[in-house]
Amino acid sequence: MEDCIFCKLANGEIPTDMVYQDELVACFRDAGPQAPVHLLLVPKIHIASLDDLSSENAELMGHMMLKIKEIAAAEGLENGYRVVINTGEDGQQTVKHLHLHILGKRQMNWPPG
Repeated sequence: MEDCIFCKLANGEIPTDMVYQDELVACFRDAGPQAPVHLLLVPKIHIASLDDLSSENAELMGHMMLKIKEIAAAEGLENGYRVVINTGEDGQQTVKHLHLHILGKRQMNWPPG
């Protein structure tokens, strides 16, 4: 999408604090962190939300899930971390581009909200 901020960040059109990227995904620091480490892992192709995934995205999603542990290790999250995917209005998804929050370096509470 032409006006998607996460597409622009992932593809380098807008500068960001990038911590990881490859041909499929980009991971950068959240501009409004909710934990000492708060990263966003996004696909480089525009997918609006989990509800917009298809079987064609299975390999991409597997890639994203496997990259999380590598990124977490590189960020020193050896004591654990939380991964969150907000979907839709009730799920508090504020940017309509699929993104995984990786949060760490503090104790996470339960229930989350």
